[in-house]
Amino acid sequence: MRDFEYEAPTTLSAALELAAKHNGSSRFMAGGTDLIDQVRVGRMSPDVLIDVKKLPELNVLQHDSNGLRLGAAVPCYQVYGHCGIVSDYSALADSCRIIGGVQIQSRGSVGGNLCNSGPAADSTPSLIALGAVAVISGPKGTRSVPVEDFCTGPGQNVLQPGEILVELKFPARVANSGSHYRRFIPRNEMDIAVVGVGASVVLNDAKDEFVSARIALGAVAATPLFAKAASDGLAGQPVNDDSIAKAAAAVRAIATPIDDMRGTKEFRLHITGVLVERVLKAAIARAKGEHVDCKVGH
Repeated sequence: MRDFEYEAPTTLSAALELAAKHNGSSRFMAGGTDLIDQVRVGRMSPDVLIDVKKLPELNVLQHDSNGLRLGAAVPCYQVYGHCGIVSDYSALADSCRIIGGVQIQSRGSVGGNLCNSGPAADSTPSLIALGAVAVISGPKGTRSVPVEDFCTGPGQNVLQPGEILVELKFPARVANSGSHYRRFIPRNEMDIAVVGVGASVVLNDAKDEFVSARIALGAVAATPLFAKAASDGLAGQPVNDDSIAKAAAAVRAIATPIDDMRGTKEFRLHITGVLVERVLKAAIARAKGEHVDCKVGH
């Protein structure tokens, strides 16, 4: 591993000043679970690592009637250990339970997972399904970007030099809503998704019709995908197997997976449809107040 300097500022302004001072040769580090390995193997070669774990703005965890604010440095174990998130933002808790093992979950954050911008990231489909917005600060001030627009390619995103992801904001959940995330992997943990699917639904008061839905995919394109057409197509449809199957077919139509050591294109397309159906049914069950028994990681 090449030599680098380490800084641990305690204010957001100081962190931004350090990034500006080093003019593109620095990297912000939340948990470091991806970044340190990338530096070790030479994929990245920063002169300075700026640890953001001590920044109050990046450690916000606030859940109230206005929604959820999740700081970019909040570790995964705090997410799935938060009763409000488990209840109202279940897909996010589902994701955080399966990102690596206990040690990774104690350091790694959802914000860091998003900034790593891997196509197969487990948390990003859940963020998209739940309508999360990324709040970014930098030399030109603060801006907000919907998470479905954040990743621009494998390992690439909208962050400009000197910018930092501060927090993720989620809209308040409404009555009769539920969400779920599920992935297919060859092992139970410590692996990368072959396909990942996150979904959120809102049902009418009778719980027999979709009011709205959001479906997102991981590991089937160069970036995580928001299946907008399939999601919009569920609005006003009856809650039944036919509606769910049509949504799964529409989602498969936008997937563009590759062949690799984890699975063929044909296999991934098949699994995409299977997972969309299972995830939608689990989200519907949660919207109805039913318990969802899902083995972690599957």
